[in-house]
Amino acid sequence: MSKRYYEIDGNLDFLKGRTVAIVGYGSQGHAHALNLRDSGVNVVVSEAPGTPAWLKAESAGLKVLTTPEAAKAADVIMILVPDHVQAAVYNADIAPHMTKGKTLMFAHGFNIHFKQIAAPADCDVTMIAPKAPGHRVRELFTEGVGVPALVAVHQNASGQALERALAYAMALGCLKAGVIETTFKEETESDLFGEQAVLCGGASELIKAGFDTLVEAGYAPEIAYFECLHELKLIVDLIQEGGLAYMRFSVSDTAEYGDYTRGPRIVNEQTRAEMRKILSEIQSGAFAKEWIEENKSGRKNFLAMREAARHSQVEEVGRELRAMMPFLKKKKEAGVPQDTEAAAKK
Repeated sequence: MSKRYYEIDGNLDFLKGRTVAIVGYGSQGHAHALNLRDSGVNVVVSEAPGTPAWLKAESAGLKVLTTPEAAKAADVIMILVPDHVQAAVYNADIAPHMTKGKTLMFAHGFNIHFKQIAAPADCDVTMIAPKAPGHRVRELFTEGVGVPALVAVHQNASGQALERALAYAMALGCLKAGVIETTFKEETESDLFGEQAVLCGGASELIKAGFDTLVEAGYAPEIAYFECLHELKLIVDLIQEGGLAYMRFSVSDTAEYGDYTRGPRIVNEQTRAEMRKILSEIQSGAFAKEWIEENKSGRKNFLAMREAARHSQVEEVGRELRAMMPFLKKKKEAGVPQDTEAAAKK
């Protein structure tokens, strides 16, 4: 069983007198910066001058610097910009300032595990990966609780890398919920697999396949949307609260019987074989190589797939139906597509 850490295992003294630079003031970045600041840690934020994120960080009372300035001033550098730009940011703006004794931190192990970033041997390299979106990390911190997280040590030059990482987790609020020890390899490969096979890729394709099957059979798209997408949140909430058993306890016996007898026909041996193939591609580095090349070549395939997905029938119907449900929380963070088409029809 993986080792677990709680507040009794954390000590903020390991961050005493040290400056933490948060590189990127996005979803995770804003939560890390504000939580650490409110825990008494000396924090600076790195952003591009004049950008909305820079102004947002300033308005929150944080000291904002360019990335080279922040990297030079900081003892601990947490990189929270997107995976596909981390290596370029590190090599251009951070690497020149990685002097002996500094700590390089991540919330996901992609660039370390796939060797896109290599820190000096005399620096610590660690990870604290909260298992929640940034807004939730911040919300639960302000409520006096926290979200679980993972901790990993890639380089322990100081001999105190784990203690310093746990101090960071404590300031972030994660030790209240518990922090599980892992490795950069395990976190990266399992995270990519979960995203691709279950949480994003698997769930998205299952929703679309169910929706399309009903519509092709003559059922109203609105009905198909409610049955195959809208009600999914109810099921996921039940699973999160009490596992699969609690979900099955909460639904009807008819639904539970269908779960046991029809579920394995959807996720069958062919599906499991494809999952193993996907995991193999992650483990071998084939997926990482594909994704890195996609970004180097201008992201044409990725952007085309994104645009096509936004205009699928399930998305078009969903925008119209969500416009009828004002109780649904709107996503207002920068970069999140808005239901503009549906709003225009109101």
